Amino acid sequence: MNFTYKAKDSKGKVVEGDIEASSQFDAISKLKSQKLSVINISQTKKKKLKGGKVSSKDIVIFSRQLSTLVSSGVPIIQSLSILESQAENKNFAQVIATIKKDIEGGLSISDAMAKHPKVFSELYVSMIRAGELGGILDTILDRLSSYLESAAALRDKVKSALMYPMIVGGIAVVITVFLIIFVIPIFKNIFQGFGAELPLITRIVIGASDFMKYNIIYILLALGGVFYGVKRYIKTEKGRMKFDSIILKLPVFGIILKKVAIAKFSRTLGTLIKSGVPILQGLETVAKTSGNKVIEEIILGSMKSIREGGKISEPLKKNDVFPSMVVQMIAVGEETGSLDNMLFKIADFYDQEVDSAVKGLTSMIEPLVMVFMGTVIGFIVIAMFIPMFQMGEIASKAG
Repeated sequence: MNFTYKAKDSKGKVVEGDIEASSQFDAISKLKSQKLSVINISQTKKKKLKGGKVSSKDIVIFSRQLSTLVSSGVPIIQSLSILESQAENKNFAQVIATIKKDIEGGLSISDAMAKHPKVFSELYVSMIRAGELGGILDTILDRLSSYLESAAALRDKVKSALMYPMIVGGIAVVITVFLIIFVIPIFKNIFQGFGAELPLITRIVIGASDFMKYNIIYILLALGGVFYGVKRYIKTEKGRMKFDSIILKLPVFGIILKKVAIAKFSRTLGTLIKSGVPILQGLETVAKTSGNKVIEEIILGSMKSIREGGKISEPLKKNDVFPSMVVQMIAVGEETGSLDNMLFKIADFYDQEVDSAVKGLTSMIEPLVMVFMGTVIGFIVIAMFIPMFQMGEIASKAG
């Protein structure tokens, strides 16, 4: 719970702020430990934030600007006031205002940011904490901006790789369903007056059309049920592990996702180590932000290896996610004491690999979709026109 307070410090100056505590009694105790004499205190009413979600772009701009202000000698409170006033996203402006008030109330910058997990990730907070302890907050903010920009670029590449086939494939499915449900019944009415048995291919298409037309609600309900069931299963520990394992083994997309996972792991861990975050804390943060249960388990295995006196690279050898080149480069980085630089080199290499893979996938998907659409639509057209030709032959013989 959050509490808003007004209190006097040891010099008699009245200060106001917010504090997080499990109860009002606990909040008062915390304020007393900060040598503050409480005048009044009340639980903060939750305000509904307006202005939309805080995007990664908002965070990047905020980090860059805060880094510039701090490195120029502007005090952190004044820097946050400046950034609050010029934030275009009203939601983010309120978050910055809350952080500023918490810092004025005695919290560290990292602790104040940690109260907003939907805006500032665990990785972000860990790096800010390391920057505060090391006295290099401006440098850390600059590194964070570079990291977030690289991560966003990588994420956009993957989205473009997945979005294109999904859109084109979706259009192909919609066209096919439209033909089956709305166009084929028109031909069916024409064929009913033939008085002759229709070809097998035509009967198959008309049968599929009738089935979809009269059972469309049940088909949609069945698909919805399957989707809901799969979604519930994925939320379980076992289901998530199985799903993530299958994703990484997919023929074309699996290769891209593996490369994305390696690039993300390398850049995130390299950035944390270079920023002074302890290796175990860095690995724990990377594991939580990996987005894949299989990768998370591998990273947790590396943590166990380090605790037992081993190396990060040793558990990575025992799986088929990290190629031998990556494992060997990490091992060399550990031996030479330049693990962070080696991780950045791996990340740069795999960023290029992802870019090449996305371009290859896009060029491959286009002809495949065209072949699929041509085959399906061609099959339907042939099935509908064969009886028309037969009817023409019958009419010419009768004439």
